[in-house]
Amino acid sequence: MGFFKNKSGVITYTIDKNIKNDLYISVQNGEVVVSAPWYFSRNQIQEIVEEKKRWIIEKIKEYEGKKEAYINTGIIKILGEDFAINIRYKNIKTLTVDIEEGVIKIELPNKYKKVQEQELLKILVDKIYNIIAQREVERAMEKTRILLGFAPEDYKIEEMSNTLGKCMQDKTIVINPEIVKYKAEIIDYIVLHEFCHLKYKTHSKGFYEIIRKYAPDYEEYISEISGVQY
Repeated sequence: MGFFKNKSGVITYTIDKNIKNDLYISVQNGEVVVSAPWYFSRNQIQEIVEEKKRWIIEKIKEYEGKKEAYINTGIIKILGEDFAINIRYKNIKTLTVDIEEGVIKIELPNKYKKVQEQELLKILVDKIYNIIAQREVERAMEKTRILLGFAPEDYKIEEMSNTLGKCMQDKTIVINPEIVKYKAEIIDYIVLHEFCHLKYKTHSKGFYEIIRKYAPDYEEYISEISGVQY
């Protein structure tokens, strides 16, 4: 085995002697292998490796780049649009998230490699939905408060099973963060729907008068979220 130095440290290489007359260098899975004729001395091999040092370093960088490439783990909906989730692991302490052109790029500390992919994906998606829900629900709440002239005692964002929103007896509105799967118009409608329950417990005539006034396309929204309670 031999080695040579670069700015970031020492790079080792393995020598494979053979009966051929040609010497060639390859980078296999990040490892440098020098195949040399049996009669080449170690000094002769070292000289050639030093001459090819720049090429070897570039090949190692290419391998490292591929190794750290993003892994496509699926598609999720955000505000009615499809986004691919791409994950890669790096030697970092905290995760980073970047959203651009229909792709969510997530960089994770290497320690998360130990977590099962589906479990990890659920944790990440829940985190993304909660972050976006804080913004979108607050926006819809303020918009609806201005439209109607009244507001709930409080509201909170909380995971619920098969329910996007509900109005509690204490006049608190609860919104499921998964609401952000749907476009902004549907988020506005669900928030409006729960506001109306502050005045009308049932879907009465007065309830739908408010709905029709401020969400005339509500039937279209209902069809898009069919099968989910609110």
